[in-house]
Amino acid sequence: MKKLCLFFAVALTALAFAAGTVSAADTLAEIQKRGKLRVGMEPGYMPFELTNQKGEIIGFDVDVAKRMAKAMNVELELVSTAWDGIIPALLTDKFDIIMSGMTLTQERNMSVNFAQPYILIGQSILLKKELAGEVKSYKDLNKAGYTVASKLGTTGEQATKRMIPDAKYISYETEQEGVMELVNGKIDAFIYDLPFNAIAVGQKGDGKIVHLDEPFTKEPLAWAIRRGDPDFLNWLNNFMAQIKYDGVYDKIYHKWFQDDTWLKEIQ
Repeated sequence: MKKLCLFFAVALTALAFAAGTVSAADTLAEIQKRGKLRVGMEPGYMPFELTNQKGEIIGFDVDVAKRMAKAMNVELELVSTAWDGIIPALLTDKFDIIMSGMTLTQERNMSVNFAQPYILIGQSILLKKELAGEVKSYKDLNKAGYTVASKLGTTGEQATKRMIPDAKYISYETEQEGVMELVNGKIDAFIYDLPFNAIAVGQKGDGKIVHLDEPFTKEPLAWAIRRGDPDFLNWLNNFMAQIKYDGVYDKIYHKWFQDDTWLKEIQ
């Protein structure tokens, strides 16, 4: 009887394992079958993803996505998605991966899996030029008399509420709106990711704002995928390691972060 019970236990375990294997996600197989890699992004975050004068989505993440699709030997489809709905869109299979300058946070990690971070950034401050003498860091903004802002639903918003709680806070739907409100004198400071702010101050500052470019947070950016797909996660981590080893990553990084030639495409 013990042998019979053991037999049934082993059989049930094997069936459960087989069922789990069949039901497990296999995004790589789906991408190959479809012949297309679908990448979700919000094209408003310079220089990671933005729209040029021709209406095309370009940027650092776009160039990496092109290289990724080439490595898979499939076509690339960019799916423009509003930021506040980008994770729900991933979870409902609107695309295969989020490549949109997303900060890896523990809260987001409860819903999605992240590949290894590909870049480290932080929050910096765009400031009214008139305040440059009295505001030297985020700590100086933490007063009731100041009005600060960031983009809705971002780590910039989280950092502002957490680290500058005494100032009046306003959120905007887009980064561009926040910068323009600062240029127009509606707010005292705009808190957002350093790469975007560094470009925005030169492109839209109009001599009316300054950039406190010492980041006061450290935030790793990473690609997000649906949970339960270890093979896809493994492939992505190995892909990133490979493009860093062979110099492709450095070339793309130089193009978007160390050279400003691409600005001509959006001016």
